[in-house]
Amino acid sequence: MKKIISFLPLLLALVSISLNAQMKKSTDRKTKFDYDWKFKLGDHPDASNANYNDAGWRNLDLPHDWSIEGTFDAKNPMGKDGGYLPAGIGWYRKTVTIPALQKGKKLSLYFEGVYMNSEVFINGTSLGVRPYGYSSFSYDITPYVKFGQNNVIAVRVDNSQQKNCRWYSGSGIYRHVWLTATNPVHTDPWGVAIATRHADRKQATVNVKAVLQNETSLSKSVQLAIQLYDANNKKAGNKELTVSIPSNSNKEVSANIAVNAPNLWSPDMPYLYNAEIKILDGKNIVDEISQSFGIRAIEYSADKGFVLNGKHINISGSCVHHDNGALGAAAYDHAEIRKVALLKSAGFNAVRTSHNPPSEAFLNACDSLGLLVMDEAFDGWREKKNTYDYSIYFDAWWQKDIEAMVLRDRNHPSVVFWSTGNEIIERKSPEAIETAQKLGGLIRKLDPTRPVTSAMTAWDEDWEIFDPLFAAHDIGGYNYQMYHAEEDHKRVPNRIIVQTESFPRDAFSNWKAVNDLPYVIGDFVWTGMDYLGESSIGRYYYKGEIEGQHWQAEFFPWHGAYCGDIDLIGWRKPISHYREILYSSSKKIYLAVKEPNNYHGEIKETMWSVWPTWESWTWPGHEGKSIEVEVYSNYDKVRLYCNGALIGEKPTTRNEEFKAVFKMPYQPGELKAVGIVNDKETEIRTLKTAGETAKIKLRPDNTTLKADGQDLIYVTVELTDAQGIPQPNAENQLTFEATGAGTIVGVANANLQDIDPYMATHRKAWKGQALVIIKSKREKGAILLKATSPGLQSQTLTLEAK
Repeated sequence: MKKIISFLPLLLALVSISLNAQMKKSTDRKTKFDYDWKFKLGDHPDASNANYNDAGWRNLDLPHDWSIEGTFDAKNPMGKDGGYLPAGIGWYRKTVTIPALQKGKKLSLYFEGVYMNSEVFINGTSLGVRPYGYSSFSYDITPYVKFGQNNVIAVRVDNSQQKNCRWYSGSGIYRHVWLTATNPVHTDPWGVAIATRHADRKQATVNVKAVLQNETSLSKSVQLAIQLYDANNKKAGNKELTVSIPSNSNKEVSANIAVNAPNLWSPDMPYLYNAEIKILDGKNIVDEISQSFGIRAIEYSADKGFVLNGKHINISGSCVHHDNGALGAAAYDHAEIRKVALLKSAGFNAVRTSHNPPSEAFLNACDSLGLLVMDEAFDGWREKKNTYDYSIYFDAWWQKDIEAMVLRDRNHPSVVFWSTGNEIIERKSPEAIETAQKLGGLIRKLDPTRPVTSAMTAWDEDWEIFDPLFAAHDIGGYNYQMYHAEEDHKRVPNRIIVQTESFPRDAFSNWKAVNDLPYVIGDFVWTGMDYLGESSIGRYYYKGEIEGQHWQAEFFPWHGAYCGDIDLIGWRKPISHYREILYSSSKKIYLAVKEPNNYHGEIKETMWSVWPTWESWTWPGHEGKSIEVEVYSNYDKVRLYCNGALIGEKPTTRNEEFKAVFKMPYQPGELKAVGIVNDKETEIRTLKTAGETAKIKLRPDNTTLKADGQDLIYVTVELTDAQGIPQPNAENQLTFEATGAGTIVGVANANLQDIDPYMATHRKAWKGQALVIIKSKREKGAILLKATSPGLQSQTLTLEAK
């Protein structure tokens, strides 16, 4: 794996440029429908009526999650699964005038995601109900539109039946909404499928399928023109076809297009092409869409493992949930891009979207940054995990929701696996095999180019009984069962295995299996990032606190999961650096210090935790007492110095699991780890003891943002001593103020026991850090962010909305 760019602002800027280029292509058909909604919490049965008086309702723009705006309370019905935040019912209304010029067009409303049980109305008429909160869906509004007049869109969102999810879901219209306008002859929504039929460095064959719709009373003979462009907007291949479409029907057309000397998409080089597809009636262009895609070839076998473009790849993956920390479930584009950029910069080359289809912005970012994706449909099938979960909708909705996932996401080159479920409760029943066959069969019908898996586990001794269920999948997904791999291979030699979840502390043993066993193609750690809900999983605690695993008791005020390689505000924990060193030869050395046992109390661990370890050489009161220093390294050996004196030299080869642990008495000053090559000192990592907290440092991930009312800037707040050394023990109270063309939409620290609201203007630091998120208004101009704390000099940061 090549060296990964770690400069996050650059990653964000590059992917933003790429995504803007993709989005510009679709503006003729799609108009963003996110602005100027009204919202009111509670059930208001008459709110679907066009003449309903909503004058007292709150004005807001989408995306929106009302749960994150609430107060943490141990009595909230979402409980620990949902982070102890409120749920309930809410209504949205939007009044819009659709010009008379649009008459004759087909108009649709496209919702990327509404959690959950949404019902959409236009001018008092119900368009339909969608139970599953993670599926995208659309409604034809043409018959109900009053052209040239006001039209009222109303959406009822019902998240009141609890519990319905095992993690934080959020509540509301949390992804984008679009108004789509097409002529009567057009390509179907999600009707274009682009796949690589063959690819090598000399030539590729790209197959483009398009479903053409004729919604007129006359048969039509039209021209279909397909033009492929490379990333520099140079023509890369084309095809023109004459298509006859009967009246009021559709027709699928397929074309193979040769591309010479293609640039192949991979995590190392995520090269994107663009297909422009036009329908011409005579000389008139009646429909035009653009679809980005990548050219790449995937293979997988028990003998060769996972092969991308002819090259074997070990998958270093992470599982992630869909929330964005302080923003809740609100899927702002920048938040989704940042999440992918953080995972990429942490050394991951793959992500599993546990346990639901992600946002489109997330997948676009995976395409642009180069992150392989396991796109997962459901957490469960017919047997419930929670009282009101998807099991009560499965039989009626699984086909529609599978279609929504596959048809929406099949053109993303980053998506290389489909997953149909996670730890299915009924996995021991014969019916589970039949269900798996139906799900997999539908997916393969819609997209025969990718393998199908689901995540399996066994918390008892039964394991071999799942062989028939595994046989219904192309790849066997193992949750925490890697230790079965070698025996399973003897019994079922053609089974391809991917560990779909693993304990963070098992990083080395899992890497060893992936590295040594060709039939084990990768590992997805649980998890890549801390998240809201599933409260207290991954916690460590101190003697005297409530004991037990996260499912065994209520651990309020814990309201999130601490098992991520990356914490809630974006800081990489030491386990993240260790994992990167295992999978990447370019990551050479990292230095961290284990929290001394009994420093804050006697440390107790849980199943998903790792020992609390920090980038800190500031342990006041521990002078002269034993402390353990960890050095992770891809060098053959390392040396450790303290205040210039050699503490020791140790090997860090595979035999030592690429890790050296030095026990020494703590003394303040400078700690230095050095990589050794041929007995010569090379790369250096240092930690310094910090003095008293004296300064506030503000580090934005960008300094400019789009004045679109949705773009974000994440500002990391770091507390340092007078010399600028980070003070890792600082917990100062911070207050933030934003003036000008932006506003504060979230504040956070990484302490998942801190139940101060995330939507606020103040926050305590934790481990010397905090986070503030700025959102642009729909106006250009400067944004001034001011951070203050009692006893410290205030700091200001100037940003600009353009």
